[in-house]
Amino acid sequence: MLKEFREFAMKGNVVDLAVGVIIGAAFGAIVTSLVGDVIMPLIGAVTGGLDFSNYFTPLSKAVTATNLADAKKQGAVLAWGSFLTLTINFIIIAFVLFLVIRAINTLKRKEEAAPAAPPKPSAEVELLTEIRDLLKKS
Repeated sequence: MLKEFREFAMKGNVVDLAVGVIIGAAFGAIVTSLVGDVIMPLIGAVTGGLDFSNYFTPLSKAVTATNLADAKKQGAVLAWGSFLTLTINFIIIAFVLFLVIRAINTLKRKEEAAPAAPPKPSAEVELLTEIRDLLKKS
């Protein structure tokens, strides 16, 4: 059973998937930082310094806090600012992945478009060609 598991785990698809998940997680962290540290502050600056992650709507009259963390402790809240931030994060990740895949596909098309060198004729074909050429001369 251990041998079968090792064979399964070492198949190309499983290893490729594992590498993809690890790279995807690292890429996700980069994009999360891009959104949280670059894009959202720019959007906040344009909208007057607003921080979307703290936007919420209280669902209970007991909620009187002005920030999301304290409001969640007081009762039910609709944290739509966090949802908006995560949605923007997702859109950016999807767009960047689209650009990466598009670039990869473009490179693949260029490789496929390059004509392959014709195969060298076999020794028999070369001999027959020489015989034909000699017969034409005589």
